[in-house]
Amino acid sequence: MKNENTGKSIYDVSISLAFLGLIIAWCLMILLPFVSILLWGLILALALAPLHRMLTRLLRGKKKLASFIIVLIGLAIIIIPTWLFMDSIVDSVKGIKTSFQAGTLTIPPPSEKVKTWPVFGDQLYALWNSASVNLEKTIADHREQLAGFGSKAAKGILSVGGGVLQFIVSLIIAGILLVTAGAGEGIRKVFRKLAGERGDEFADIANKTVGNVVKGILGVAFIQAFLVGLGFVLAKVPYAGLWTLLVFIMAILQLPPTLVVIPVAIYLFSVLNPLPAILWTIYLLLAGISDNVLKPVLLGKGAPVPMLIIFLGVVGGFILSGFIGLFTGAIVLSLGYKLMVSWMNGNQVQKPSDPLITSSKE
Repeated sequence: MKNENTGKSIYDVSISLAFLGLIIAWCLMILLPFVSILLWGLILALALAPLHRMLTRLLRGKKKLASFIIVLIGLAIIIIPTWLFMDSIVDSVKGIKTSFQAGTLTIPPPSEKVKTWPVFGDQLYALWNSASVNLEKTIADHREQLAGFGSKAAKGILSVGGGVLQFIVSLIIAGILLVTAGAGEGIRKVFRKLAGERGDEFADIANKTVGNVVKGILGVAFIQAFLVGLGFVLAKVPYAGLWTLLVFIMAILQLPPTLVVIPVAIYLFSVLNPLPAILWTIYLLLAGISDNVLKPVLLGKGAPVPMLIIFLGVVGGFILSGFIGLFTGAIVLSLGYKLMVSWMNGNQVQKPSDPLITSSKE
């Protein structure tokens, strides 16, 4: 009789666990399309929590008003530059299409200075000169390459637009989490379940890592791209918004924005007089290396994790989640690295002799 009861108990537990696993898997499948948005909303809530607390004190405890102000300012920061960028692209494309159909689209002949550009100067001069002499023939000769480039450019713009929409939704979710104040405590409860007595310690590491990556990586990239983009706009560089976006992505990837600045500087020397070209080049180069000053100011003690972790997180996140993965990938992998290092070290003091661990200290 006892064996029968034990057998029934095992069957009951097995069926209950299977049913519970089915429900959990089903829930995960339903939430899978929204994982990036929800994750980014949680990250934004953790990063904006100190600002929300400070603003709440200034507003005498009005949490909802503080959250509304933060979300409103965030939406303005996201929507206004995006609108100007997309409007500039659309107007440029419409103008080119109208001029081409009317037969009035002309390409100015290249300067002789283009021939002196290193590596690709001669080829670029020949292509540019051919387009200025007979644009239709040049387009016909390179139709396949132009079609491929146009398709990739259109997909890239759509990806950016989708990423911006995800940002907006995530920011609204972050505002709701800030009002309910459930994000931080919810994370602590999860870590307490997983890590027991060290749950609060891991939760603090997670919170600090998110804040450091947002400030030290995303914040620096945004400021750097703004400074460089401002120079592009004032110097009247064609498609300044597109080059600024490229600078922003490269800054997140921890690649030097000077890779974009140098070709633009060469272009400025080909269309401007020497003195203004030199002055704009100096400004753009200084803006391109401004991260050397911004990172110590925003991070205090250096990057929260090694740059290799940031790079892998950004690239992997982009492959996995598209444009928004540029941000979530770096933060999630940084967080995972910090938690792994803390878990492996246990209660031991981290040894300064280990370069990987030393570079990840806060």
